[in-house]
Amino acid sequence: MDAMGYTEHGFRHANLVGKIGYQVLHRLGFTEREAQLACVAGYLHDVGNALARDAHGQTGGVLVYQSLRDRVQGADLMPIIAAIANHEEAEGTAVSPISAAVILADKSDVHRSRVRKAVNVDRDIHDRVNYAVEQSFLRVDSDARTVSLELTIDTTISQVMEYFEIFLGRMQMCRFAAEAVEARFRLVINGQELLA
Repeated sequence: MDAMGYTEHGFRHANLVGKIGYQVLHRLGFTEREAQLACVAGYLHDVGNALARDAHGQTGGVLVYQSLRDRVQGADLMPIIAAIANHEEAEGTAVSPISAAVILADKSDVHRSRVRKAVNVDRDIHDRVNYAVEQSFLRVDSDARTVSLELTIDTTISQVMEYFEIFLGRMQMCRFAAEAVEARFRLVINGQELLA
């Protein structure tokens, strides 16, 4: 991924997506088992990148199935595989609360720390937008049944419009994912609610 110029998709991202996926379901009152499965799926969601960037969700689902089919019960394995296979906006959708949690966790990881080479920010819109994000937090409010992505963007580096140029599809996917866990998705940038 580094050689191809993509943002960071390593252990930091995997750990974060697993932890956030767990928290989304835990805070919204899903079972402990569902939250744990979201954690596992979140940690493994990008494993398909080891073979191919395109369709890495489906590739990852197959890899995880092949690796875990003799070790994990089908009732636990299938939701993990489905979440991995459906986490990308090009070919995925929230097919369960577990997959919804993985989508929300994955798409919320936009941050300066994901940029591998800051020298590329002038040339690459993905690096520029990620580098401009100083803070990113996915807030789950169980009482209001909202999942809010709260971003602080340095607009001297990237305008908010550039965020939407590259992430609008992801934000739509987050909205549908929130609905799959009976919540409402909110996007708050620099203190202003832009999607509700």
